[in-house]
Amino acid sequence: MRTANLAFAGATALVVAVFFVLTSLKSENNSEPIKLRKADQSFDFVRSFEGTTHDGNISLNAGGDLQVSAELRLLFDYYLAATGEKKLPEIRAEIERVLEQKLQGTSAVQAKNLLSRYIQYREALVSVEANAQNISMSKTTMAAAARQRWSAMQQTRQRFFSEKENQAMFGFDDAYDIDALNRMDVAENTSLSPEQKQAQLKALDDALPAALREEKNAPYQVIRLEEQANALRANGGTDADIYNMRATATSPEAASRLAEVDREEAIWKARIQQYLEQKNKLNTEMAFHSATEKQSALEQVRKQYFNADEQRRLPAYE
Repeated sequence: MRTANLAFAGATALVVAVFFVLTSLKSENNSEPIKLRKADQSFDFVRSFEGTTHDGNISLNAGGDLQVSAELRLLFDYYLAATGEKKLPEIRAEIERVLEQKLQGTSAVQAKNLLSRYIQYREALVSVEANAQNISMSKTTMAAAARQRWSAMQQTRQRFFSEKENQAMFGFDDAYDIDALNRMDVAENTSLSPEQKQAQLKALDDALPAALREEKNAPYQVIRLEEQANALRANGGTDADIYNMRATATSPEAASRLAEVDREEAIWKARIQQYLEQKNKLNTEMAFHSATEKQSALEQVRKQYFNADEQRRLPAYE
């Protein structure tokens, strides 16, 4: 059982790591990330930000004006996630400080204005969510309730953003949501046979824009990539073989990072195995000791191999 748990937990962690490596590389290739001066210490803004990096990106259009985009919205959301650890005025001041580092003159004013409207929009969504709760508790279908919530959100946006801004910041998410709503309609349509539902779902698949299809298929592509790597290993493939396969499917940069993930995963598994062996040895040697003594000794073994954060992952392997 322990072996099975170890293999399952390790495989899951590796697939997740692969997904984030590939998506982070995709982001890096599409736009230049925000670069802040070391002295800013922005990542210490709140404790939960420690060890994280910024979402989003700030850019200008050809005319030198602010480029409104989903990336800019992600930047706002990154800092607004600190709500609860910091008061809203403090969070807003921090975002404005970041904007001033990257922008000047008119573009900085434009960005701050957009931030102000975005904060007002998020505050207005509170009542939208409250109404959505009431709709969900009524007799309406889940699909109908979700569509009403989505429509209310769209109407709220129109109070704060132009159509162009709305499309730039939320266009991709809206396309994703509309597709999900259409699929919910099909799933809840009792007048359709299973074959008819399958046909309508296929029609929705065929109608997906290329970017949205790629986004929805990304997790499956990651799984297939790791399945190929595992198959190569099982057939005696070398690290070089796996690197070449990954580089062909993605890019040399992604393949290099995934190789590093493999090395880190191997080191982690070795530490887990050593820990489990020490734990079994401890159970044998302390068979006649009290439960308290056993627990105290086990805690010492855990501290020997893992730090506090790593110890939280141990239940998945025990």
